[in-house]
Amino acid sequence: MTALFVKQLTTLDFSYLCPERGLVGETWLVDVTLSGDLDEQGMVFDFGHVKKQVKASLDLLADHRLLVPATSKSVTIGHQGEQLRIEFQTPDGLMTCLAPAQAILLVDSPEIGTTTLKPYLEQTLIKELPKNVSGVDLHLYHESIDGAFYHYSHGLKKHLGDCQRIAHGHRSQIEVYLDNHRNTKLEHYWADLWRDIYIATREDLQEVLSTDGVEYYRFSYTSDQGYFELTLPASRCYLIDTDSTVELLAEHMVKQLAELKPNQSIKVLAYEGHNKGACAHTNN
Repeated sequence: MTALFVKQLTTLDFSYLCPERGLVGETWLVDVTLSGDLDEQGMVFDFGHVKKQVKASLDLLADHRLLVPATSKSVTIGHQGEQLRIEFQTPDGLMTCLAPAQAILLVDSPEIGTTTLKPYLEQTLIKELPKNVSGVDLHLYHESIDGAFYHYSHGLKKHLGDCQRIAHGHRSQIEVYLDNHRNTKLEHYWADLWRDIYIATREDLQEVLSTDGVEYYRFSYTSDQGYFELTLPASRCYLIDTDSTVELLAEHMVKQLAELKPNQSIKVLAYEGHNKGACAHTNN
């Protein structure tokens, strides 16, 4: 039996629910190995098809979605027409999400992790591949980041693609330069501030309420894919006056740092997951 492999076939950017951490933005890299008999071309599977078909299937299954551990004791799942309603108990309070079903992936597991998602993805992929392909092996893993990073979730209601989903996220590196010198102290400042955070646009905030002594923010909007609503403990939210594209996040950080460090040139490289992001800087 022969196998072919593709390293870093795709990157999955998503959010998931964790009983200890709450709503967590995440980024995993994916390596794939396909094993089986050779076809009439002398191949297990055409590399071009791997890069298109397998990547597209993985992206459709888990990218830019909210992953829910369906058998967790902390979760309650309901249906409202074509929408799913998720309630999840976190250490800081109750999180509630109402979204089109396509924006949420229910995983038959008490927790979300590489080992729990891997068999689901492999079993789904093998059904879509030619009969000569007898095995699929995925390696899901974090990017190795030398420095500070943070996990954030957000939603972009104006986006025409899947970024419009209200609870998807990223694991992102941050680089800060003062007068052209890298400043790791300020990088860790942002990493601590935005650890497991929901970055929200202020105009999407519909209601501030208090239950059992916990203050909550309720966000909602309607986009091309439908109606989205998310209620979170206020302590896990960071409000900004703009949308939360990575370009605007980089600008936001530069403006905040300029107030702390006047008369110094500032440059921020804000990543959005793996190997992509935005750069913003002051004019001086």
